[in-house]
Amino acid sequence: MFQMQSMYPEEMVAPMREELTRIGFEEWRTAEQVEEAMQNMQGTVLLVVNSVCGCAAGSARPAVNLAVAHNIRPDKLVTVFAGVDREATEKARSYILGYPPSSPSMALFKDGQLVHHVPRMAIEGYSAEQIAGNLIEAFEQHCK
Repeated sequence: MFQMQSMYPEEMVAPMREELTRIGFEEWRTAEQVEEAMQNMQGTVLLVVNSVCGCAAGSARPAVNLAVAHNIRPDKLVTVFAGVDREATEKARSYILGYPPSSPSMALFKDGQLVHHVPRMAIEGYSAEQIAGNLIEAFEQHCK
């Protein structure tokens, strides 16, 4: 079977990965990891589809950093990297039902069900504080 290649060299994306892993995100790098985790999901999980684009660097990752510092937050934080861990990203996106593929994006799940989604169009052109506010509202509604 043909294996998808990364669009970006690992040394380029490593600092972008670290922006999320250093604040407690677990990386899903394979489709198998995603499937196993999604099938056994309990509680609340924030999934961030990371990206190399400017809105990921300027707004999305800083917003996530602000939001997860809030006193109410998801039980688990996970991430996939679009264009890099492509099979994992495709598998993760298959659980974001009703929304077209988007990166960066954020999806909040509760007991395996999608309860909130922040697509790229709600990230691009918005400040990190505005996006964090969106996430925090979702956390307060679903993560208590």
